[in-house]
Amino acid sequence: MPGYQVKLESHSLGGLQYQVRSLLDRQQFSDPLGDALRAGISSACWPLFGMVWPSARILANAMQIQPIEGKRILEVGCGLGLASLVLQRRGADITASDCHPLAEAFLQDNARRNTLEHIKYHTGQWGRLNPGLGRFDLIIASDVLYERDHPVLLAGFMERHATVRADVIVVDPDRGYRNAFVRCMQSQGYIADLRRASAHQATGEAYKGHFLNFSRTVNPAL
Repeated sequence: MPGYQVKLESHSLGGLQYQVRSLLDRQQFSDPLGDALRAGISSACWPLFGMVWPSARILANAMQIQPIEGKRILEVGCGLGLASLVLQRRGADITASDCHPLAEAFLQDNARRNTLEHIKYHTGQWGRLNPGLGRFDLIIASDVLYERDHPVLLAGFMERHATVRADVIVVDPDRGYRNAFVRCMQSQGYIADLRRASAHQATGEAYKGHFLNFSRTVNPAL
């Protein structure tokens, strides 16, 4: 792979092994055509998409039992898309989304490595319009609130792409912008339910974070 180095790692979820190609380390940057720069991705943030973060494993593990029937599902800021791989294996109607120019290639490569069919993918820019993406009944994400402007941008993205009765699940490793995001979502009519995540990942490693669960219903009489 020109410009960066990769590795192959295995993740055990629900008794199944997922083979995931990821970046070898976080000290990488390759943007020869300027695609990342145009997407607003700095050199420091460039490698973040290519790692399987602890919150991603927590979210993927939860997606093994998440109700999926009849739901159109979107993973936001999918990175390597571990949760999307789990949902694809379950037969869910899943679309993965990210703004990184290499996210789709890594996602589809990982789908093939796990003998899964092509996963629907759509580039998603939180601060811009995303024609053709549509609306979803369930939106999921992990560790996406790590910069000051993320709560407002992500909540705006949710509003544009969530159905009126959508559920939203965000796994957050107790970063400092969680409360701001909760307030933004509540202003859109969501009811927030924050629950502490498991203290351990599937690997046995310690984890500290919360599930930010949001639900929204509409009075059928209105």
